[in-house]
Amino acid sequence: MVKLNKIYTRTGDDGTTGLSTGARRLKHDLRVEAYGTVDEANSFVGLARLHTERDYPELDAMLFRIQNDLFDLGADLATPDTGETLAYEPLRIIDTQVSRVEADIDQLNEKLEPLRSFVLPGGSPASAALHLARTVSRRAERQMVELSQRPDEIVTPAALKYINRVSDFLFVAARVVNDNGAKDVLWVPGKNR
Repeated sequence: MVKLNKIYTRTGDDGTTGLSTGARRLKHDLRVEAYGTVDEANSFVGLARLHTERDYPELDAMLFRIQNDLFDLGADLATPDTGETLAYEPLRIIDTQVSRVEADIDQLNEKLEPLRSFVLPGGSPASAALHLARTVSRRAERQMVELSQRPDEIVTPAALKYINRVSDFLFVAARVVNDNGAKDVLWVPGKNR
């Protein structure tokens, strides 16, 4: 159970932050950047939910689950696998979380016509907010992939799959709130030449 009594600790005043393992890393360390970007994506999902909670309750419930899972993902990234035995079982993203997002994507995608062009972010406030969350999720994915390529760092395959599926989900969700794609703003290549 998490218990936060004091919000400021002054331990980060030297430009470092503590990982779940107790190890300290610079605040611009790629692992810290990755879980910070996951947190940022989570915040944008919360912003999008302001537009979905009333008119799209089923979608909003899916987004709420994703928010919780994104916190799990942050915890996963904040607890690097160093091969050492920890005093606790680290929280990791698991394949069933990936499968659930895939099932949600499939359910939402059933109502959508296939795309014949790329979609520009917009159409409705909910869609624009979901696209913003999607692009931040993609940035988190790029950081996680970069982190996973470092020889001294481990990012689990399930974590990488999960963040990839979340950004796919957010794309499909953005189309759903655009009247199931009818109000999508489509890219017209070279339109303004």
